[in-house]
Amino acid sequence: MSSAAVRPTIRTMTPEEYAELDATGLAALLSKGEVGADEVRDAAIAALDAVNPRLNALVGERFDAPLEHAADGPFAGVPFAIKDLIVHAEGVPQRAGTRLLGDGVPMPADTHLMTRFRRAGLATLALTATPELGFNATTESVATGAVHNPWDTTRSPGGSSGGSAALVAARALPAAHANDGGGSIRIPAAACGLVGLKPSQGRTSPGPDYADPLLGMGVEFAVTRTVRDTAGLLDAVHGYEPGDRYLLPDPVRPYADEVTAGGRPLRVALWTTPFSGGGSVDPRCTQATEAAARTLEGLGHTVEIAGPELDAAAFDDANLVAWTSFLADGVDVLAGALGVEPGPDTLEAATLACAEYGRGLRAGDLYAADRVFNATRRAVAAFHQRYDVILTPTMNVPNTPLGYLDQDDPSRDARGWYDHIFSTAGFTALSNMTGNPAISLPLGRTEEGWPIGVQVVGPYGGESTLIALAADLERAQPWAAHRPPLAT
Repeated sequence: MSSAAVRPTIRTMTPEEYAELDATGLAALLSKGEVGADEVRDAAIAALDAVNPRLNALVGERFDAPLEHAADGPFAGVPFAIKDLIVHAEGVPQRAGTRLLGDGVPMPADTHLMTRFRRAGLATLALTATPELGFNATTESVATGAVHNPWDTTRSPGGSSGGSAALVAARALPAAHANDGGGSIRIPAAACGLVGLKPSQGRTSPGPDYADPLLGMGVEFAVTRTVRDTAGLLDAVHGYEPGDRYLLPDPVRPYADEVTAGGRPLRVALWTTPFSGGGSVDPRCTQATEAAARTLEGLGHTVEIAGPELDAAAFDDANLVAWTSFLADGVDVLAGALGVEPGPDTLEAATLACAEYGRGLRAGDLYAADRVFNATRRAVAAFHQRYDVILTPTMNVPNTPLGYLDQDDPSRDARGWYDHIFSTAGFTALSNMTGNPAISLPLGRTEEGWPIGVQVVGPYGGESTLIALAADLERAQPWAAHRPPLAT
């Protein structure tokens, strides 16, 4: 008998098996040779083609073959997609949800995070939709239309990473890129029943295009269906790149180890009053958060009703300055490079209003906003000296109807648009201003069957604590069996 190693027989992967496996599970089968990369790719393509006509989550045509990626990365051959905003791949056109870019501008090079996605072995098959320039809590635009929530196609999947979230929730992809400047990872994760981690500012590289996108509030990562995928992906892509403004210490051990290690007893602050946008909270979101608090108490954690003392009006004023100045700069840079005049034929009404407002700001306005950023960071950091994590609803509502957050509504000025968005998501933007990590977990459900997200906020650099706690909650309240009606 030959002493050569016996190669495993590659078996057939059914659509049902593909839909059930998360990225970690697919990676394990691929690394063992039990299934082939081509077979997994074909299953993903079939799944994308099956659900996208009803979701409208892809931008342009999906790729016939995945973008080039490492064959030996931890997620080698695992299907993936990138959001059509900020992160980009060499040669792939970017549209950013706006008519201003027409059919898209091919990118001259990868961003640093895209390079890390490739190095991890992720097989990128498509671009996912975003609202215009990412300034919305839904994923609807004049340029590409509305993305539908697979739990109820009359509802929004959240935004601005709703295209990615809809495809992952529908089981067409196990994970997808997302980014977050005011909640854009966590809001769609909540609306679509996913795990959505916004890492600490600087944990993933925004380079080389940006040093501090959105005055430091913009952070890049992904949405997944399981905590172990979130941990494994963060292990694969976090880290400093030369020229980055921040250099965070590496975790003491891999994030993936936190999933099985079990969390230590924590001091938990339960906070159910929104601190941005001034909206009310749906009782179902409050109830889901309070139920999560009781689960945490049952796991040995100490829970108290508490929250940091913040000037909510000053917070919103500073956040508006950050958003509108960033938007104005982005619009002007793109329009100047393309020789296009910004106007109602190229930009949506609220985008135009916000860009105009941003152009009217002075340098002093930015410095005044930065003083609020500083005061807010320090207040929250002091609060975290007493409490390890903060537990809140992710959103004020489980989701919103399509059309409710209409970015092309000419009746809204810049402040009116800002207030309208954050009245639906008054809990997420704080962590963008402070730079703290925050994770949304699908711990509640409505009578209609829609998911409800619960958010856990950690101290700056505290992803390990969040992942360990999230894994404990996932074991206590498993959500993997919950599948939307529109799932592959």
